[in-house]
Amino acid sequence: MTRSLHVRLDEASAAALELVRTGGLTDSEAVRTALREAAARRRVRSAIRDEVRRGAADPGDREEMRIIREQLGELAPPPVD
Repeated sequence: MTRSLHVRLDEASAAALELVRTGGLTDSEAVRTALREAAARRRVRSAIRDEVRRGAADPGDREEMRIIREQLGELAPPPVD
């Protein structure tokens, strides 16, 4: 191990740690697992955000999205009063 970390857990964080530890992990293993999972989720969200920005910046993609919205609107049931 290259780094040691000491934290004070609030009630919600302590409960979250217990949830992660349910597989029999030690505190250290649980924290490492949670950090890796959180980092993976952030990478995915960042990639999705980048893809959406590219699509929004592309006139061809915007036109395709407009057409799809119109087609879906035609399929939608009429509004209920």
